[in-house]
Amino acid sequence: MVRNVTPTIEGGLLVAITVILGLLTMYLPIVGIFVEFFFAVPVAVLTARQGAGKGLSALFVAFVLLSMLIGPVFALRICLSVGLCGVVFGWCVRRNFNAVRIFFMTLVVASAAQFLSIALASVIMDVDIIDTQIKMLRESFDESFNFYESIGVDKAQITQAKANTDAGLNLLVLLMPTILMLSSLVNAVTVYLSSKWFFAKLNMKTPHMPAFAEWQFPSLFFYLAIVGGLGLYWGSTRGWTEIYETALNVLVMSLIIGFVQGLSILSALANRYKFSKLARALMYAVVFLSPFLLQLTAVWGLADMVFDWRNKFLNGGR
Repeated sequence: MVRNVTPTIEGGLLVAITVILGLLTMYLPIVGIFVEFFFAVPVAVLTARQGAGKGLSALFVAFVLLSMLIGPVFALRICLSVGLCGVVFGWCVRRNFNAVRIFFMTLVVASAAQFLSIALASVIMDVDIIDTQIKMLRESFDESFNFYESIGVDKAQITQAKANTDAGLNLLVLLMPTILMLSSLVNAVTVYLSSKWFFAKLNMKTPHMPAFAEWQFPSLFFYLAIVGGLGLYWGSTRGWTEIYETALNVLVMSLIIGFVQGLSILSALANRYKFSKLARALMYAVVFLSPFLLQLTAVWGLADMVFDWRNKFLNGGR
């Protein structure tokens, strides 16, 4: 920003940019998806420069304007799930928090906003959004199966495909909390990366994340995986549906975290033995293409949280 621009004018310009980004997100097909990545940037900049109060005020004004121009449902979703993360990011930068803490707080807010926006949208529209999405998926698959049946595909194959699809959709319903958490993670990552990139363009300093080879999560996730596994057993053998569903989500989320740490260990291994870029790419490709190696990497990462094998064997116990 130009130095002689007053805070009020600066705030007004950033609100205008936020509204324009919201309109582009709504009305530009495909491109709008990428524009949404930068929706949080103006309020993040304003918050970092003028404080959380100004950032929240700007976000509220943007919400009112977008509600009048597009509609309250879209405005509510984008301002809560994306814009609020920008305010948190800017506030953390203003408070000089480290990169890990900034990302963690952004993720917490993104997760809370995700569930809140779904709840509010369901109340406003008086529909179960998640259930509606699942029904749309079922109808889409049914239309596809009807088409295959009309062109003469063997009915036994279609029946088997329907059974597999139903099982997959049922699992999708059970894992909906995990899916929403992953969606929140995507929001947090996009807000963090886009805001950090733009802050650098404005010569606004932001802390750096540790190298990926140094990433290490708390041992809590190892114990959560054990609890999740036990909960799955108890829930399935005793017919405790609620415990089974909760344990399934806990286990899957723990395995995902373990997988990330497992990849971090592989990165440390590649650094230790000076793998070339091609060798690294092949290593990661082999892991992602093998279901067995995917699971092994996740379990390895979870175990490393407790036993710290990376530090003992790769870093010489440092």
